Amino acid sequence: MNTLDIRTVNVVQYIKPLREGGSLPAIVKADDDFLYVVKFRGAGQGKKSLIAEFIGGEMARAIGLKMPELVFIHLDDSFSKTEPDEEIQDLLKFSVGLNLGLHYLSGSITYDPLVTTVDPLSASKLVLLDSLISNIDRTDKNTNLLSWNKELWVIDNGASFYFHHNWDTWKNHLTRSFPLIKNHVLLSQATQLKEAKNEILRLLNKDKIAEIISAIPEDWLLDDSEALSPDEMRAAYIAYIDAKIEMIDVLIKEAEDAG
Repeated sequence: MNTLDIRTVNVVQYIKPLREGGSLPAIVKADDDFLYVVKFRGAGQGKKSLIAEFIGGEMARAIGLKMPELVFIHLDDSFSKTEPDEEIQDLLKFSVGLNLGLHYLSGSITYDPLVTTVDPLSASKLVLLDSLISNIDRTDKNTNLLSWNKELWVIDNGASFYFHHNWDTWKNHLTRSFPLIKNHVLLSQATQLKEAKNEILRLLNKDKIAEIISAIPEDWLLDDSEALSPDEMRAAYIAYIDAKIEMIDVLIKEAEDAG
């Protein structure tokens, strides 16, 4: 099994917070001279949001959707000491260590469904992906999509896999469908769900899923308050995704009925 080639970089400059995001992500410059949007481990949902962001993003990439490069991005403790804003200072202090960065798409704009149409296959792939990963946050109010160079780019998958916020009951989610797909911003344009299913089944095989899950940093899975070990959590993520792919026809019917 190949492993994903995820680069690790270091923050060298904190540029500005993105205050439209509730978790205060920020634009930073890294030691490779690129700009990234960083999702911080010290934000509200903590490391679990980074895990969801990472898995969802790499699954999107695997099925051929446009996804900014994801990097593991290291933050040292010097930035909190020079930050005048107390809220940001605390966030940086609690985020020392490994965070998640998305390559910054300079000049991109938020996708507006009233202005831009999406090709039916891409829309269908994204609707099915968000059903598979239980992403509750891709709606008209908050599309979590960007238009960049006349193409649609997927961002912000951190509200996915919400079962992992309570590991005691995670197995209860294995057989559940995803009724909230009715709120998906691209549902009306997702007219090729069966074609999308064929692409997803071809590209998102068991080896690819295992490859993505194995690339989650061990540090993000360590939690003294949880009964599960990192290896058990990895196995749970794989079991969850496998279960959803097994019921993909149910998810397609649910999306069609909601459309």
